[in-house]
Amino acid sequence: MKIGVHFTLPEVDPSALAGTTVVVVDPIRATTSIVEALAHGAGGIYPTGSTEDAVRLAASLGREDTLLCGERKGIKVEGFDLGNSPGEFTEEAVGGMKLVMSTTNGTRALATAAEADRVVVCAFANLSAVAAAVSADDEVIILCAGREDRFAIDDALCAGYVVQKLVEAADEEPDLDDSAQAAKALAEGLTLSRELLEHSAAGRATAEIGLADDLDICSDIDRHDIVPVVHDQAITLAGA
Repeated sequence: MKIGVHFTLPEVDPSALAGTTVVVVDPIRATTSIVEALAHGAGGIYPTGSTEDAVRLAASLGREDTLLCGERKGIKVEGFDLGNSPGEFTEEAVGGMKLVMSTTNGTRALATAAEADRVVVCAFANLSAVAAAVSADDEVIILCAGREDRFAIDDALCAGYVVQKLVEAADEEPDLDDSAQAAKALAEGLTLSRELLEHSAAGRATAEIGLADDLDICSDIDRHDIVPVVHDQAITLAGA
């Protein structure tokens, strides 16, 4: 098995992802919100790059059973039904609904991964389930959404935890690129907690807009045993 990590989106050549499994991580907050939505019965999530594209897609899907979700600068987009806070995605809010989602970093990462053979969505919330699901794949690339094209420690730590679990599960020692080795070393030196996330740039920004409580869910490791995958431009549960 080969394992690679990209810490930011600008370093990625999307065409080089062909033939690989890509695990997209953005635990504060997009991938955590996706996990929460699917765990609570959302019928599918459609990521878009822009709010304008989101509005058009929601209209074409039919607004009677489609919710517009997303943020810019962390704050819910005006006119959208939901923002990007994991706690919003309850069964009462999203059960049986289609979700069109646009976020500052996470949905861009998903678009970047589009040429991969398989795209899986990961947060701390479903870490073990994702690691188990990709453990038999030949080449796994963990793609960090980053924060406005810069390194984000929360993404890197999540990536490192995935690398750790893949190494532990492998029959033979995997081939790690330098970034995967660095992410693994980071994970070996840090323990996930709300406090750790609070001190990250994304965590501080989340607190500044009054949403610090989101970090309770974002730091709750393995709260769900589900594997969201991208299929036909929609994110659904593996096997669904």
